[in-house]
This record gives sequence, structure tokens and C-alpha cells, in this order.
Amino acid sequence: MKILITAGPTREHLDPVRFLSNRSSGRMGFALARAAAERGHEVTLIAGPVALPTPTGVTRTDVVSAREMLAAVERLLPAHDALVMSAAVADWRPKRNSPAKLKKAAMTPVLELEPNPDILAAVRDLKGKRLFVGFAAETGDPLGEARRKLEAKGLDLIVANDVTLPDAGFEVETNRVTLIAKNAAPVPLPLLSKYEVGLRIVTWLESACSL
Repeated sequence: MKILITAGPTREHLDPVRFLSNRSSGRMGFALARAAAERGHEVTLIAGPVALPTPTGVTRTDVVSAREMLAAVERLLPAHDALVMSAAVADWRPKRNSPAKLKKAAMTPVLELEPNPDILAAVRDLKGKRLFVGFAAETGDPLGEARRKLEAKGLDLIVANDVTLPDAGFEVETNRVTLIAKNAAPVPLPLLSKYEVGLRIVTWLESACSL
């Protein structure tokens, strides 16, 4: 199977020094790419700005912003059988981007923002028979929001987790997730390493691809 995976955050620059971003380390996406490659799949990884080595056997494309990530997904998706969107894409970007560092005295206390593209929504018409997997890193009601995203984005599987847990989510080596597929009961997984979570997702992809 040819699997396209996105990982890490995006950065939305206000100027060459300042940017909007999030806490994603990219570890989940990189672990998933490693797991898929070790199972013999052809893996392409689109990585936001992270400090992680490329897994053995994985082809990597680096991007910075959400729009760059969208362009890379649109370019690479036609050659792949599955898309796994594990990246934490910034929802908003500064309305204006300065080519030079903004001086404090010249800045206003209100930052104007505009929405970034929803990558899964933007490539939905390219889905065809491809498998689409999304992630829902949430607080409060992760399963409810994950089910909403599963339907709204036309996904085959969504991976939900509560990022408020100290042993799951961002900046740790473990994760505690629930796999939610269309027309199936949710499958909660125990606390696992992110690599083991990646293996579970790859196993699901293999099973779904064979149907």
C-alpha cells in the first residue's frame, strides 16, 4: 500500500521572527510512518517544522505553513492509496505577514487573523476509493467531537485522544486513543507507545484495504 502521512505542527508567520503554532511535536505521525514502513508499505511523510529524524525507508517532504502542507498533499495524494492526517494544522494565520521584523512600538495590540484551509475538506473530491484517516486531539468531549469530524470530513477512520491527559497527546512518547470507524463501535486502546498506536492504525488500514 502507498500511504501518505502528515505530521507535526504548521507555523503561520507574522514576521520572520514571530509565528502562530501549537504544541505538536510530530512524534505520533513519525511513529506511524516508521510502523507503516516497517510493515513493508511505501510511505511518504509530509512534515511540519519538527526536530525529528526521518524514519528508515520513508520519503520526506518538509513544509512550514498550512497552505504549503495543503499544496504538498494535493500534489502527492494522487499517487497514494491512503491519507493519514496526523498533523496539527493551524486553524488561523495572521492576515498580514511582514517581510521584516515588526518593531514593538509599531505593532497594534489586536492581531487580525484569517482562516487557513481545511486540508481534508479541500482534498475530499480526490478521495475516490482512497482511505482517509483523521485525528481529533481534543479536550472536554473527544469522542463526540471525533464522531462529528468523522462525518463532516468524510473520513473512514478517526483517531481520538484527550490531550489533557499527562501520558497522552503532545510532547510525550505514549498515547491513549480511541479508534472510531464508520458503521463500527469505537475501539478504545490502552496506554501504548506512539509506535504501537501507529501499528494499530496500520493494521486497520491493511484490513480496510483488503475489503
